[in-house]
Amino acid sequence: MTTHRLRAPRVLALVSVLAAFCLAPPAPAGAAEIVPLADAVGRVPVVPEQGSAAPAPGAFPHWNAGLVPDDGCDTRGEVLVAEAVEAPSVGAGCLLTGGSWTPYTQNGRVTDAASLVVAHTVPLAEAWESGAAAWPAARREAYANDQGAPQPLTVLTAGTHRARGDRDPADWVPPEPAAHCRYLAEWVSTKLRWGLDADTAEMEAMKVFAEGPCEDAVVHYTVVPAAP
Repeated sequence: MTTHRLRAPRVLALVSVLAAFCLAPPAPAGAAEIVPLADAVGRVPVVPEQGSAAPAPGAFPHWNAGLVPDDGCDTRGEVLVAEAVEAPSVGAGCLLTGGSWTPYTQNGRVTDAASLVVAHTVPLAEAWESGAAAWPAARREAYANDQGAPQPLTVLTAGTHRARGDRDPADWVPPEPAAHCRYLAEWVSTKLRWGLDADTAEMEAMKVFAEGPCEDAVVHYTVVPAAP
């Protein structure tokens, strides 16, 4: 069996490229970025848990009219239609009939839209404690209805949504092991997209996945700039 070896100059060039990729600074607001999960985790600022009060009802206005205000569906309805693997029929008031969904956090197909929840990948209470408490109302509404990227909103079954609650990855990950890396990547993507921080326990949990079973995962994100 022949063993192929890279010549030294090629090895040095490859190392230089990888180093530049791994050490690249965070992308500016509005620029798309793709980085390994471990590097992305390192870009999330760590701030000790402040124990701030829970957000008041209405602090994150949702659901709003969505991307197409005259389509009859709010953000929730638009996400359900977009995430369906078999398209539902859309009736008056965005009543969905038929169709099917396969939430990645668990095995199996769901055929009843009423049993599904459009959830925030980083729950609203977690976002509040991670920096959103200082945002103006318009930014919190934009966060709560974000369809500008695939990661911030996800479809879960009602049972999974209840089980997760407002917990971060230090206390909850999907029960299906095959979903762990995607879940962590989408969590980190959302935190970077919106400039949210992490507490110490959350950061340690993310590092365990990023440096272990999810070391090959990548994070896609685009920063949403703060209003001037």
